[in-house]
Amino acid sequence: MNPRSRVADRYGTMAGDISAALAAPKIRAFHLPPKRPPGVKQCEFCALELDDGSFGLTYVSLGDTVAVMQDLVNPADLAGRPALAVAEGYARDDAVSRALGFAAINALSQSLFARAGWQPDEAADSLGELKPLAGERIGMVGLFPPLVPSITAARARLTVLEMRADLAGERDGFRVTLNPDEMADCEKVVSTCTIMLNHTVDAVLAACRGARYLAIVGPTAGCVPDPLFDHGVKALGGRRITEPAGFRDALLAGEKWGEFASKYSIFADNYPGIEVLLRRLRRRHG
Repeated sequence: MNPRSRVADRYGTMAGDISAALAAPKIRAFHLPPKRPPGVKQCEFCALELDDGSFGLTYVSLGDTVAVMQDLVNPADLAGRPALAVAEGYARDDAVSRALGFAAINALSQSLFARAGWQPDEAADSLGELKPLAGERIGMVGLFPPLVPSITAARARLTVLEMRADLAGERDGFRVTLNPDEMADCEKVVSTCTIMLNHTVDAVLAACRGARYLAIVGPTAGCVPDPLFDHGVKALGGRRITEPAGFRDALLAGEKWGEFASKYSIFADNYPGIEVLLRRLRRRHG
């Protein structure tokens, strides 16, 4: 497979491979957070659940994605649909199809991990083991405020790449830029998984090609990492749902659900690869 192909195209192909190996799993349920009154913060994620209990999360707070999804998507309409049919929406241009598509890709990936008998390592932190040091030039793609103190406290020099012009400028201990070229000098980079949903992933990875360590983290990073590792990513930090009932109840109520999930990290230097996982799956369930 050509490592230079668009990341989204690679994920579309891999979703087909995984679905075939899993005997075309169907969606059990789609979990969508409730509408909130204006001015009240929305829950930022939705989830697809497969018929084997695997969950795929996706971020829905890009622009008006969650509002459009709440108006247009009836969760009952997704129940019973093949996961692959929804996953194919990731290649489309509209934000709702992309978000649902990537949730399906994540769910298929989580199912593959579990049924192949492989689990990523539990994560020690939320930075994908970035380990910032004093004086290092650290890049962050997408301003994720909870991660900033861990970097600035280490006295590293932090530059944040954002798409929102209202966020640009000097901040307390770091700077926000709209120019991807400023990532070229960063020695280490941590990116939120938003780049997977707005289809900027190829451009961002190209801008960060000079970094010796690049991690992508967040609940949306529940996918197989092969296309990202082929483009220089060293670590992928995602979430695994550990208490399904509690997670469902919390998300559907629009409440925090972190206590019902665990963080994990997948590293390029010890990940077996999708072909190995598919072979393991066939041996175990063939």
